[in-house]
Amino acid sequence: MDGLGDWQLPPELEADAPPEERGGSGRDDVRLLVARQPTNSTPLVTHHAFRELPALLRPGDVLVVNTSPTLSAAVDGRITETGEPVVAHFSTRQRESEWVVELRSPDGRGSTRRRPHDGSLVTVRLTGGARLSLVAPVDGQDGGSRRLWRACFAAAEPLAYLARYGRPIRYAYTSADRPSDAYQTVFAEPLASATAGSAEMPSAARPFTTELVTRLVARGVLVVPITLHTGVASIESHEPPYAEWFTVPEVTARVVNGARAAGSRVVAVGTTAVRALESAADPDGTVRARSGWTELVITPERGVRVVDGLLTGFHEPRASHLMMLEAVAGRALLDRSYAEALREGYLWHEFGDLHLILAEERAASTG
Repeated sequence: MDGLGDWQLPPELEADAPPEERGGSGRDDVRLLVARQPTNSTPLVTHHAFRELPALLRPGDVLVVNTSPTLSAAVDGRITETGEPVVAHFSTRQRESEWVVELRSPDGRGSTRRRPHDGSLVTVRLTGGARLSLVAPVDGQDGGSRRLWRACFAAAEPLAYLARYGRPIRYAYTSADRPSDAYQTVFAEPLASATAGSAEMPSAARPFTTELVTRLVARGVLVVPITLHTGVASIESHEPPYAEWFTVPEVTARVVNGARAAGSRVVAVGTTAVRALESAADPDGTVRARSGWTELVITPERGVRVVDGLLTGFHEPRASHLMMLEAVAGRALLDRSYAEALREGYLWHEFGDLHLILAEERAASTG
């Protein structure tokens, strides 16, 4: 890899279906690339099956998982003023009837493409008769983008409406629509009307199964929750993430702080878990129980204060998440691991393979 983002993703490395549809035996039948940065040593990359994860972690290590459920957040509709067909992607519930949304154009193949927007405050008549009225573009979008909009969603029970008329968001690299269950992780909690859920799956946790979690716990690995409701991705232009709702419970803060004091590792399952933990951390890395909106963007310059490792998928060239990965891994380790992933044919996106980054191995606690 010549530079961070200076490479092309071959189409054959885009996972277009879940592993259980590609001939695998289950969700956990994916590969795992492990990238380590031993203290005072050169980066080390090894190749594994994801089912080997318990053996790759130590007793006392902590896995932090996102419990946000995935919404059926894509709904067909038409612009009331013109009759133009659109697909509304519901991103973030901000108030009782106000959501952040993205209007996209159907691509004729079951997916969508980005829709140019001239700034008109249009109304959309959605499947099932609900109405969506644009109010204003979301502040802070790069380059004057009008991708995301604040909108009034006129539905008495928004989550029930989405469950009935919506479908999970998917992009052109996937082969077909799939039921909601295909986009829920083993850690997902039931939908809560007050805080909604995630527009897109917290996909790093998708390969986990109940049996694998049981093996992790038997190994002595602690599994603790956070919640972060992720918004819609910027699939074409890779803008930084916008404000998202998060919760770090008291028990998670206590376990994470105890593990750090004992010299054990804190490994975030997904970039969402990193964002939540780091949003709840004091400058010295102490995690507090917190809940609210976070606008934190993690860059190499900002660094990380809490996490020692990250379990994540593989991200596209120029994706904003690569800045977070570099903050965790360092540039040398990240360059080497992505070069290995490309050379060895690892699969990208939410149905693809996994990448475990262990930034700097701590000495195990001597108790």
